Amino acid sequence: MRTKTVLAAAVVFFAGVSPCFAADLQMGTWKLNEGKSQLPAGTSRGVTVTYAAAGDSVKVTVDGLDKDGKPAHNEWTGKYDGKDYPVVGDPNTDTRAYKKVDDRTLELTGKKDGKVSVTGRIVVSPDGKTRTVTLTTTDPSGKQMTSTAVYDKQ
Repeated sequence: MRTKTVLAAAVVFFAGVSPCFAADLQMGTWKLNEGKSQLPAGTSRGVTVTYAAAGDSVKVTVDGLDKDGKPAHNEWTGKYDGKDYPVVGDPNTDTRAYKKVDDRTLELTGKKDGKVSVTGRIVVSPDGKTRTVTLTTTDPSGKQMTSTAVYDKQ
């Protein structure tokens, strides 16, 4: 009887969670299209971003090469609620917050030592095949730089 109860609870949980993520157009693996992107010198290259369900949260994994051609990897797990969640492996941010604007758009804010270091907007195309990430970064001296990265769904 206990096994049936646990199994029933698991089915109800996954049935409830799955639709939430099924409608999330960000989910999946995205590969940077460097030819369509406008990236400043020193920006990571060969980047792959993966959005995956992690319980009732989302896990974002970023892999690529840094400006010196060395492997770069960072991870964020949280919700699209505008609250700060920790980032592991990103030298430019300690926390990141995502906020869902609509079905195709997210806003993001990254902080380093409690101070905003990056803001941006992520928009998935109407056909769901590409996403455009527009970021404004601020270095420690206060200099701002804007980049536009286009990703293709894998």
